[in-house]
Amino acid sequence: MLIKTILNKVHKLKSFVYQDVKLGFYQGSEVFNVTVVPRKNSHAICSGCQKPAPGYDHLAERRFEFIPLWGIRVFLLYIMRRVECNSCGVKVEQVPWADGKKELTKVYMQFLAHWAKKLSWKEVASSFSTSWEKVFHAVEYVVEWGKAHRTLDNVRAIGVDEVAYQTGHKYLTVVYQIDRGCTRLLWVSQERTEATIRSFFAFFGTERSQRLEYVCSDMWKPYVKAIAECASQALHILDRFHIVAMLNKAIDEVRASEHKQLQADGYEPVLKKTRWCLLKRKENLTEKEEIKLNTVLQYNLKSVRAYLLREEFQAFWEYISPHWAEKYLDRWCTRVMRSKIEPMKKVAKTVRRHKPLILNWFRAKKAYSSGIVEGLNTKIKLTTRKSYGFRTYKCAEIALYHALGKLPEPEMTHRFY
Repeated sequence: MLIKTILNKVHKLKSFVYQDVKLGFYQGSEVFNVTVVPRKNSHAICSGCQKPAPGYDHLAERRFEFIPLWGIRVFLLYIMRRVECNSCGVKVEQVPWADGKKELTKVYMQFLAHWAKKLSWKEVASSFSTSWEKVFHAVEYVVEWGKAHRTLDNVRAIGVDEVAYQTGHKYLTVVYQIDRGCTRLLWVSQERTEATIRSFFAFFGTERSQRLEYVCSDMWKPYVKAIAECASQALHILDRFHIVAMLNKAIDEVRASEHKQLQADGYEPVLKKTRWCLLKRKENLTEKEEIKLNTVLQYNLKSVRAYLLREEFQAFWEYISPHWAEKYLDRWCTRVMRSKIEPMKKVAKTVRRHKPLILNWFRAKKAYSSGIVEGLNTKIKLTTRKSYGFRTYKCAEIALYHALGKLPEPEMTHRFY
């Protein structure tokens, strides 16, 4: 079977035909050069208005890279025409296999972008004998097309969080759709300021924002303030993950301080190597850690009291009624304030300050939480780690939309993967 026959089968071009295929050399390696010519009596299409227009002149032959066959690079060779359009003037024609001045064909960009979801961009470039820059432009093309053709009208629940993406406390603000049956990245931007989250609501639009029913976030003050103003009708649910993280941080602070004090006073170092015994969930403890924990719990220490307060707080999440959950939370906060353990008292003050938003988790029937958001954040870290980080924000943004955006893709006449 001729290569030209295969191309006509899998990648037929409207108003154009494959004239011939020849084996040649380009950039020091063997390539297939496929000559493309216009079909007889077909009209060139103006790239400005996408309408047929009379010919004006011809440009030099251009080379468009296609999907490689059997490890050999394939190029479509075509002499571009210019048209004289009544409304646009003299324009270069639009061809169906490529966009603008891009050197890669549309189908090849989709091919590279598909593999870029599975491998790092560098590995894709090495596997298909191309450059990192071409892989980047391929992913960029697919992402931009997907963002232009996606729909945002049926979003009812969103999750907002920040993710560190470079050293030096550089953060991204990410917004996810967390509806049942659809979780995806909706929007990403630099920094984690109030202006950043307001720019999301400006992008999302007032009408869509007013249709939101649930918003999940952490206790970061700029997020809380902006959400209260831009989506006041939505049930704002604070993240239980960060509350537990605050409790664990407080316990660790108490343990470290008390361990130093015991050493300074000449007492037995009973808190030595107990960090994970106090921070882990009981069901995750190893046998050795469980024995160590049981030994430590026999002492009347601040660390032990802080640990027991944390364990008491876990019962809070088991309630169903917001009313009774609030009663339990008030009693727990009172016990913490009387404990005279400063790090734990700081947590109790924070919980009291955000109590209405924390109780919204029960009002939402426990259907929405930032657990989904944390799972997606893990995928962001995996995407970043796969490429050993990104030098610029632009690369990071494109990679995250590509990996997590669930964006639509242009249709192809044949699936090459």
